[in-house]
Amino acid sequence: MLWWGAGVLLSSTALAQSTKNKLEEAHQFGKYQPVGLAISKEGRTFVTFPKWSNDYINALIEIKADGSEVPYPNQEWNTWDTTHVQDRFVSLQAVFIDDTNTLWALDPANPDFGKSIAEGIKLLKINLATNQIERIYRFEDLPRSKTGLNDLNVDTKRNLAYLSDPSRAALVVLDLKTGKSRTVLEKDASTTADPTYHLHIDGIEVKDQSGKPFSSNVNGIALAGEYFYYRPITQTKLFRIPTAALADASLSAEQLKAKVETVGVAGISHGMFADKAGNVYMGDSEKKTLHRYNAKRKQFETLVQDDRLLWPDSYAIGPDGYLYVTAAQYQRLAKFNQGKNKVEYPFRMYKLKL
Repeated sequence: MLWWGAGVLLSSTALAQSTKNKLEEAHQFGKYQPVGLAISKEGRTFVTFPKWSNDYINALIEIKADGSEVPYPNQEWNTWDTTHVQDRFVSLQAVFIDDTNTLWALDPANPDFGKSIAEGIKLLKINLATNQIERIYRFEDLPRSKTGLNDLNVDTKRNLAYLSDPSRAALVVLDLKTGKSRTVLEKDASTTADPTYHLHIDGIEVKDQSGKPFSSNVNGIALAGEYFYYRPITQTKLFRIPTAALADASLSAEQLKAKVETVGVAGISHGMFADKAGNVYMGDSEKKTLHRYNAKRKQFETLVQDDRLLWPDSYAIGPDGYLYVTAAQYQRLAKFNQGKNKVEYPFRMYKLKL
């Protein structure tokens, strides 16, 4: 059994034995690096492309049924322009579709791995029925020069959005009615990377040109009904907290910390996704696997192992019953290879029948 503060959970992290390779290629993106992913109940597929290199044309696309890519919500928003950071995508990171079929698009506005441009940080609420932007949240009550928002989930039951902020090792709770946000679990052990953990992929340590090892605080998150799951990248544990506690602004920092539970050891994962049954899907970059935390059985199940899973990043389940995942190849960027780009083009998205 694993222990974390006052939280106790789980018998073991047993792996299912069925790891037959069933991974299928779903789409190719050429030289454009896909990261965020969301699929609507009708099967509309949206993908983000952060501004991390000169190989950049659109921040957000919709992949049509014929495989064509269309800038979304329009070309103007996808025209990169540093003189219009408030009404253009700067470096779009994550997208999420809630149960009202609303698309949420998170722009931390931190191009080329730099600091966030404060005025450009935003969260867009887009009506998928009309394809119109209904509201933009600016996070003006956050220390925007220090923040680095990464992922988001939306809780329509409570009218809240939950976001990860690896730059501050914190979670952010945004009230979607008032637009006010609050920071929670900042620099908590559950939101902070393990400084002794060195990420290795293909036997090579992932580190930048200065020799600094790759490290990321709280990153992937997943809202699974009554529980909210989250984790830093560079440590091996998956954590969760009751959603009601995360949403309760009256709890003190110590009271909230006491609600944190350790789910188990889950490898090295980036993004995460929860299905309607409360199961949580994630990957393991070091082992090149996709796995699922089965909430009912309280165990991790390996779904597939495939060497094509090069930094599996974001996930979505389509109405066709497939799990979709973007392969970002982050560790192969020039930034982590002494200035030499080792990406295997084209970038790809894969799918796995559940």
